[in-house]
Amino acid sequence: MAERSPGPWAVCLGESMAVLLPDAAGPLEAAGGFRPAVGGAESNTACALAALGVPAAWIGRVGDDGFGRMVTADLAACRVDVSAVAVDPHRRTGLYVKETGGSALPHDLGPGRSRLHYYRTGSAASALSPALLADPAAARLLAGARLLHLTGITAALSDDCLALVRALLADRRPGRLVSLDLNWRPALWHGRDPAVLPDLLDAADVLLLGADEAAEALGTGDPAALRAAFPSPATVVVKDAGHRVTALDRSGTAVTEPALAVEVVEPTGAGDAFAAGYLAGLHRGLDGRRRLRLGHLAAACALTAPGDRGRLPAPGVVAALLDAPAGDWAATRVTADGIVSPVLTRPAAHLGAPTP
Repeated sequence: MAERSPGPWAVCLGESMAVLLPDAAGPLEAAGGFRPAVGGAESNTACALAALGVPAAWIGRVGDDGFGRMVTADLAACRVDVSAVAVDPHRRTGLYVKETGGSALPHDLGPGRSRLHYYRTGSAASALSPALLADPAAARLLAGARLLHLTGITAALSDDCLALVRALLADRRPGRLVSLDLNWRPALWHGRDPAVLPDLLDAADVLLLGADEAAEALGTGDPAALRAAFPSPATVVVKDAGHRVTALDRSGTAVTEPALAVEVVEPTGAGDAFAAGYLAGLHRGLDGRRRLRLGHLAAACALTAPGDRGRLPAPGVVAALLDAPAGDWAATRVTADGIVSPVLTRPAAHLGAPTP
């Protein structure tokens, strides 16, 4: 195996954006104000990995503006390595505005639902290209990574971004896994050809797909059919949101784990958190079922937060839930106020402080 440079175990690459979150639920025209935050699929995953104790980096491009500085500072505060983030002097940082349901006003989306309004065309991230591979800071992180995490979002941003994704998938290195989350965004693919996706997806080692998005983008959400459609990845993980997740290896052997019961506050970022939990399970050497449970738990915490990221419970709580009998896992409920589970009410060792 080639010698590796020291550095983060995981590198996540893609666009991170500034987010404007409404002060209250309801349609945008009724919003009294907004507060700034940070979002983006790959950086959400990087932050969740870091919160789970996995050294992680994010590689991307931001504008030479206040939003770009906010994005970089926020990720650094989450203990994510941002040493290879490029600052574009000519293009702006991408932005999206979040609309959340739950008011009684006309045009409300409904409780637990949200809609993202993107302002990212021509953003700094859309200028990502294969030239990144020659950048010394990025090359250092990529050379040392044991995992490279990508999403289908990046491939939709521009022709240059698609070329970069293809170059990264073609650059196979001994000892480095590539995970790819479909993250289907129909609006981004408007005017572009999604027929490029199957070859990209089949080039991953770990392929993550939402059943609903796979049905829309690929024609099926059935786990066995998706496993057959993508024979190359070592593992295909199919997420049936709110119900169950199934992981299938190349032989077709499947492990399925039901989702936790969750009182959803806002759904954005849950898939990114699931990816982080599952990949953190790989880092820890967990078996297939515990990887899925760690993904479910991370996703549940994101679902109960108003922003893209949730706060993970204490390590002892995580360990107890990963080892919980099936009945106790099924009886567990996650809310914004905390986690209620039979396994947490029995006499046990101190469960520790929450993960920051």
